[in-house]
Amino acid sequence: MVDFKVISTGSQGNAVVIENRILIDCGVPWREIKPYADQLKLVLLTHIHSDHFNKAAIKRLAGSRPTLKFMCCAWLAEPLLSCGVQKRNIYVCDFANTYGIGALCNVRAEFLKHNVPNCAWHIHMRSGKVFYATDCNNLNGIFAPNYDLYLVEANYGEKEIKERIKAKEIVGIYAYEKQVLKNHLSKEKCNDFIYANAGAKSRYVYMHMHGHKEVSTSDNHGENNQL
Repeated sequence: MVDFKVISTGSQGNAVVIENRILIDCGVPWREIKPYADQLKLVLLTHIHSDHFNKAAIKRLAGSRPTLKFMCCAWLAEPLLSCGVQKRNIYVCDFANTYGIGALCNVRAEFLKHNVPNCAWHIHMRSGKVFYATDCNNLNGIFAPNYDLYLVEANYGEKEIKERIKAKEIVGIYAYEKQVLKNHLSKEKCNDFIYANAGAKSRYVYMHMHGHKEVSTSDNHGENNQL
């Protein structure tokens, strides 16, 4: 079973630790990363938004761990350099290849539709396989069959958000929810993906849920379910 800790998920910050050795996203203050920093072997980053890419925290992490590996797609290479991460520690991934990190894991990135370039991560370890995807409109064409753990955005319910948009339009109020529809994944789309891919023993966690407290201190932020 894959061990994981959701440090935080939501618009105030995103960070997940897998097996105490892999950090996915670093969008929280340094004080929340510090307890895990010494054991980390790899940092996987998705996109430039500050709730996923906290520049001050990344700078402190890189300074405290001068040999720590950071993996990203091309759009985050320069931002990492500007945070003081050494070029030799930045591994830029494309979407065609799987990358081996010694005996730790194999990882693969997939492009996600958002309002800035973004990616999902497939992580294969001895303890199991993990799929991570947040801040996206859809997961069309992405496959992660029979993974052990799915960490997938379930930002809103489609019926509820459409009702909110309609109510605001009636009274002439700007409906920011229209942008949410374009840039975030609904619970319904999340469920469709999970049930198309999950196996009998798979677990899943709803990430980036609208209206949740942003900092979680347990594995059970959102939902932690087994099918």
